Amino acid sequence: SFLQLTALVGGGLMLRNVFSVPAIAQRGSMPALTPNAFIKIAPDGIVTIMAKNPEIGQGIKTSLPMLIADELDVSWSMVRVEQADLNEKLYGGQSAGGSFSIPSNYDSLRRVGAAGRQLMVQAAAQTWNVPETECTTSAGRVIHAKSNRSLSYGELAAKAATLPPPDLKTVKLKDPKDFTIIGHSKIAADANDIVTGRQMYGIDVAVPGMLYAVFQKCPVFSGRVKSANLDEIQKLPGVRHAFIVEGNVKPGGPAANSYALEPGVAIVADSWWQAQSARKSLKIDWDTTGCLLQNSRDFQAQADKLAQQTPANVSRNDGDAEAALKTAAKVVEASYSYPFIAHATLEPQNTTASFKDGKMEIWTQSQTPGGGLTSVSRLLGIAPENITVHLFRSGGAFGRRLQNDYMLEAAWISKSISAPVKLLWSREDDFAHDFFRPSGYQYLKAGLDATGNLTAWRHNFVTFGNGNRTASSADLPKDIFPADFVPNFAMYMTAMPLWMKTGALRAPGHNAHAFVAQGFMDEVATAAGRDPLHFQLELLKNQATKIAAADEEPLEGMTPEQSRIARLAHPDSRFNAYRMQTLLKLVDEKSGWSTRKAKPGEGYGFACWYCHLGYFAIVAHVSVNASNQIKVNKIWSAGDIGSVIINPGAAENMVQGSVVDAMSEMDQEITFVNSAVEQGNYNQHMMLRMRQTPPEIELYWSRSNYATTGLGEPAMPPVIPAITNAVFAATGKRIRSLPISASGFSFI
Repeated sequence: SFLQLTALVGGGLMLRNVFSVPAIAQRGSMPALTPNAFIKIAPDGIVTIMAKNPEIGQGIKTSLPMLIADELDVSWSMVRVEQADLNEKLYGGQSAGGSFSIPSNYDSLRRVGAAGRQLMVQAAAQTWNVPETECTTSAGRVIHAKSNRSLSYGELAAKAATLPPPDLKTVKLKDPKDFTIIGHSKIAADANDIVTGRQMYGIDVAVPGMLYAVFQKCPVFSGRVKSANLDEIQKLPGVRHAFIVEGNVKPGGPAANSYALEPGVAIVADSWWQAQSARKSLKIDWDTTGCLLQNSRDFQAQADKLAQQTPANVSRNDGDAEAALKTAAKVVEASYSYPFIAHATLEPQNTTASFKDGKMEIWTQSQTPGGGLTSVSRLLGIAPENITVHLFRSGGAFGRRLQNDYMLEAAWISKSISAPVKLLWSREDDFAHDFFRPSGYQYLKAGLDATGNLTAWRHNFVTFGNGNRTASSADLPKDIFPADFVPNFAMYMTAMPLWMKTGALRAPGHNAHAFVAQGFMDEVATAAGRDPLHFQLELLKNQATKIAAADEEPLEGMTPEQSRIARLAHPDSRFNAYRMQTLLKLVDEKSGWSTRKAKPGEGYGFACWYCHLGYFAIVAHVSVNASNQIKVNKIWSAGDIGSVIINPGAAENMVQGSVVDAMSEMDQEITFVNSAVEQGNYNQHMMLRMRQTPPEIELYWSRSNYATTGLGEPAMPPVIPAITNAVFAATGKRIRSLPISASGFSFI
């Protein structure tokens, strides 16, 4: 670990830190991270903090700098936040996904701030010739109480820049009770720019001499261009170039490599409108030889047929579920399904690229800009050090911008014409060429004994893929609840071939699996004659008691205090029954679940879920009229993402947004005819309207004694089953297929 200190022009300080932190377990073993951060202190005391990760609406541009600012001990009003360009040698990994930005940076960025504070104290102590122990800090000043003297950080910055760096491993961190910024609601760093229209998104980028491009791809993935009327297109107003892009995708399936460039026709013009208008005159003869032409309407029948056969793969087999089901006093059986859906980001995919003198400069809003840089380098044969990537705020991502296809297209077109080019997809492009959330088909059986206890669970999953490998985000984790809580638990998987591209959508996999598992759990509880929430509490009870006791025990070789600090520093990726049990009790109390009284046509539903290191329990209150129109009256949400909520106001907004996002997904569907997408815009892939949102969304936190984790995803999955379970309570009708229109329902 080391700090590099240099004096800024004007006597300020730039503090750069480079260090390693222990790997955080998530989805298996992760490599050690080396996150970096900048602090710039100007002579006037203004502190500029670099936000290293992509901002996609999750608030990370504000929350990560808050960690540094609090430990640095400055006033937030004196802080300015700047978005960093891509520089993973300096900043470490720069990505947004998996709700991982907070757990991977919480401890390390606090230490950056603490190191800066220590340098200020050292500089002041030397200036006054007093012991460092006599100096304290507050709001960007070092104070020596005995002599009633103080100096601002701006006054000390130049001297601090000459001092040897502190040991980051031993810098003293604040006790959480002394936080002045962390845990206190702060307005987003760029909120003012957003509401006044000054915020720059990727779609707003403009560089000198820039041309505009559109890129027409085959409606069927990997379809190639036989011929196109390029001569006619090049004569249209404003058109500068029109040419075929051969791409590097070969027929054989959508599992393309990370630097895949699809074939198509590029049109470059003086304005985007001219390029888009010229596209309407394109006449392309497509070659789909080797492509698998599939239809959505056939998938359900294929899945039902496969479900009756011996499963191709055994994912998990605890005890003997098959035998236990045969001897069960009661067997509950149901099948669930959910469709392909699109990310439908408000800002369509886009990137601006400029190739000149062997170097590439890129302006983008990718969630994985480092991966994009690598892909551009491999595709175009440009050395990574000759590629510069500037990061811009994204107008929605939800996992779509984890892929960098739009970045590759823009870079290829720019290099082809040796000019700066902004590539902007149309809304129809976005729907036709998404990496869709895959559909799935799940067949479940549960066995109950004579006293209503759950003794067996059989989960047969029909998905997409090849053999024992599933398509992207089309898997089913073998440890999802109630795995480990049922003595006889079996999980099977059979994969069907798929031609369409799939990918991660917010809370990948879990956004559908929670609907299935928690919907079926509600059915099982009802069959057992038990209250659904209390039924799950009973399942959790034994392990929760053991975990609660174990958490009181010191870790091996550590004192109780050391153990507490260790647990706060490193998130535990294992499902913790005690934390979930605590949430169930909390949402029961706050919603009045146990004393609820629903009027005719109304119902209450409950669901809970764990994913991305976060725990949530949801209660929904709905009304359903005679036309099966649903009104969600109120949502109660209880969450546990660790001991500290960094920015409470933003966290509340994130949970509210999760509710709205989940409700939108309940009424969305992407369908295919001969592997071409039928939906082309929001009128065919609906988003929730403001009038349909719940009038009340109450949020409660359980501040558990565990490390702080992320919030972009875990609040969303249980919302869907809580609402569908509430609909059952109101109507007696089960929603086992999404979209809800497939079951005859709609939102008012």
